[in-house]
Amino acid sequence: MFMTLSAVAVAGIYFGLGSAYEWLCLAFATGVLLVLGFRLNAFAVLRAMARQGRFAETAIVVGATDNAKRLIERGSENPDLRIVGVFDDRLSRAPQSIAGVPVLGRVDDLLRWPLLPQVDTIIITVTSTAQQRVKELIAALRVLPQKVVLLLDLSGFDPENINFGQITSAPAAYISGAPVNVRQVLIKRFSDLLFGSLLLVGFAPLMAVIAVLIKLDSKGKVIFQQERHGFNNNIIRVFKFRTMRGEPVQAGKLKQVQAGDARVTRVGRILRATGLDELPQLFNVLRGEMSLVGPRPHAVGMMSGDVLTHNLVAEYAHRHRVKPGLTGWAQINGSRGPIDTPEQVRERIRLDLEYINRRSFWFDVWIMLATAPLLLGDKARIR
Repeated sequence: MFMTLSAVAVAGIYFGLGSAYEWLCLAFATGVLLVLGFRLNAFAVLRAMARQGRFAETAIVVGATDNAKRLIERGSENPDLRIVGVFDDRLSRAPQSIAGVPVLGRVDDLLRWPLLPQVDTIIITVTSTAQQRVKELIAALRVLPQKVVLLLDLSGFDPENINFGQITSAPAAYISGAPVNVRQVLIKRFSDLLFGSLLLVGFAPLMAVIAVLIKLDSKGKVIFQQERHGFNNNIIRVFKFRTMRGEPVQAGKLKQVQAGDARVTRVGRILRATGLDELPQLFNVLRGEMSLVGPRPHAVGMMSGDVLTHNLVAEYAHRHRVKPGLTGWAQINGSRGPIDTPEQVRERIRLDLEYINRRSFWFDVWIMLATAPLLLGDKARIR
């Protein structure tokens, strides 16, 4: 409704202006009205979706305890929490289900569980007096991208008046991760759709020219798909303009591009230097697999030297707590392209986690604006 009124107001101003100064004022006023209208409409949609229970946290419980039973029973009436399974190392003492939720296996089974990427939160319900067991569970689980919460007590818990965020911020401690800001998540998604669509339309002519040049330069597909790690370690297939000859993956491991790599085509060198090879990932953004801003998605099986990259830093998986981005804080701070040493990996992860802790709508806007100069080329980084 606000967007419609804004459009009518802008149209009225349009027909009454004539000078360059007035046109400049019109452009500024139009931008302000559109951004304000976008934010107000997004808030309205957020409220409607929240009332429908669309933002429920999907959780699993570690520990077949009385606390777990109380949490499941009382939380069943809360639309903000959906517990889908229980895991416990002491299976011989655990029932097959707790309050209707199945006991699915041990903690090791959880780490290999194929549905783990669909889970938002892991709740440890082992009694806090069992300190050694709690330490072991935390050590095993904190390497995962999901939030890990230690439930301390459920006394005074009223499922009709408390949402899941309040449950975990009062009688629980966040071991890894942080509460989800639903409003922030939805604003980011609306921003991705709005700005992603505008960027796709704006870059469409350039993308068409790039496609023709690739076809003329070398044989092969114009666009290829590559498996990369996405949100919660989900495997996604990202789109890229082809810049190389042959397969980048050898013996199941990704061979990163090196200086003077003979596999890179003539057109590919320009595309990789400017980052234009990533433009097709705007389709991934519109599909909801990526965001415009976030940690860059690393390829599955990526190597740093002779070691798998994800084995070099304990907090590596934490970068997957948000959707990967077309650009990111690490990229505008110089960490782009191959990461060949443990030091480079640690710096990339440090910057990615810094972004996750600082992320906001205006921080994303700043990163997108700071990305623009990189399209002129980056001779200091091999891509």
